[in-house]
Amino acid sequence: MQSTVDKTVVLDGQSLTLEQLVQVARYGAKIQPSEGSLGRVRHAREYVEKLLRERKVVYGLTTGFGKFSDTYIEGSDVQQLQLNLIRSHACGLGEPFSSDTVRAMLLLRINALLLGYSGIRAEVVGQMVDMLNYGVTPVVPQQGSLGASGDLAPLAHMALVLIGEGEAYYEGQRMPGAQALASAGLLPVVLEAKEGLALINGTQVMTAVGALECYDAWNLARWSDCTLALTAEALRGVKDAFDPLTHRLRPQPGQGYAADNFRALTRSSRLLSTQGELRVQDAYSIRCAPQVHGASRDGLAYIQAKLDIEINAVTDNPLIFPEQDRVISGGNFHGQPIALAMDHLSICSSELANIAERRIERLVNPQLNEGLPPFLTEQGGVQSGFMIAQYAAAALVSENKSLAHPASVDSIPSSANQEDHVSMGTIGARKARQIIDNAYSVLAIELMCAAQAADYRGPEQLGTGTRWVYEQCRQRVSFVQEDRVLSTDFRTLAEWMKATNLKAAIAEIIFMH
Repeated sequence: MQSTVDKTVVLDGQSLTLEQLVQVARYGAKIQPSEGSLGRVRHAREYVEKLLRERKVVYGLTTGFGKFSDTYIEGSDVQQLQLNLIRSHACGLGEPFSSDTVRAMLLLRINALLLGYSGIRAEVVGQMVDMLNYGVTPVVPQQGSLGASGDLAPLAHMALVLIGEGEAYYEGQRMPGAQALASAGLLPVVLEAKEGLALINGTQVMTAVGALECYDAWNLARWSDCTLALTAEALRGVKDAFDPLTHRLRPQPGQGYAADNFRALTRSSRLLSTQGELRVQDAYSIRCAPQVHGASRDGLAYIQAKLDIEINAVTDNPLIFPEQDRVISGGNFHGQPIALAMDHLSICSSELANIAERRIERLVNPQLNEGLPPFLTEQGGVQSGFMIAQYAAAALVSENKSLAHPASVDSIPSSANQEDHVSMGTIGARKARQIIDNAYSVLAIELMCAAQAADYRGPEQLGTGTRWVYEQCRQRVSFVQEDRVLSTDFRTLAEWMKATNLKAAIAEIIFMH
């Protein structure tokens, strides 16, 4: 993927894609609301102002929030109510989210508001657009959301900067929110009725985290096929298990894609064996890899489908329906659809690391590695080689198993039991982020071990795609002739793998799914 983009993403609230989200969040693509979407925003606001003139009792417009939903608020207190809402809900704790995650939050909140059911003024949406385009990125703590009534605490921190409070990053510097706005040539806004609630009531935090993770997990799945293929060649794996004759009899889509990728990567390989040539069959971590990798791929397809809906959905409360002359207080802010998807994302990513760690063990174990040097060093005893590399991988996958415990099965009542079931979706999303990072590190270890093994076998015998993978690895880390600190090498490879859009990078060499 390009690190800079010229394209402007036009937002209409209905057609934002995962790829566009990544372009805006990570690579600085600008955004522009469509005229039609701004028209919807203005139309809904006109209806809100009509209700205010008529002094109607409407949740979020003329009442308090949560357990205070039955408390009427006088018109003279409306602005103070919105200000108090943002300040009181900014209860986040912990380290801040990454800048790309916060940019994704801001983008998704804008996109939801542009559907025109939230009752916010177009001027406020315009300020949010300017913040994103000019690079004013709020500091948003990671902890404090229950994932129902929306991501209230983190979104409140995002909204603080809009009104000239809180903190933000601008041109790489952390500073007070008012200073960041002024540096970008922007002025704080004064929130009117309904607007504070429209800014903080929604699932945009868990969805932002999850969308970026899903994108990274797809890339992780492709890298898993690459490290598998290189390991299989280094271990003289039996290629018959990847024959399409087998996989078309069990037409799970992901399984077929993973097997296709293996065959494409190992095309022209002189290292793979045939059934009965060296052995009849391989261990499951190689022979069943398409089935395991494929199941994770199918899980990612489900997760992305949920995210594709959520990034173009209205998830705040209450919702404004001018044409029907109604304001409906419902529960679209409840994060359960994303919470379940995030827990599934944790499991899918954990499994890609689990099976990779088993392949690392086969590469370094002299009883399993088909004649390669013990721990991939020819001076065993004096040198430890990759012995502790397998320990590190084992530690990461064990940590992932703890992190993969589902967050969505937990709930705790809040707001005096008015909000008595919550999703914990943002906790689930944050855990998935750590699991994916750990999984990339495990694949980096497998890649380095497999490249070391390939050097012993003869890299000129590798397949078309695996030769590319091997060469890319060797451009970044060298053969381990003598023991050295491997931590830096693993980090170098993991960061490169995360940053590389593998599907695009390898397209000229092979076709990958």
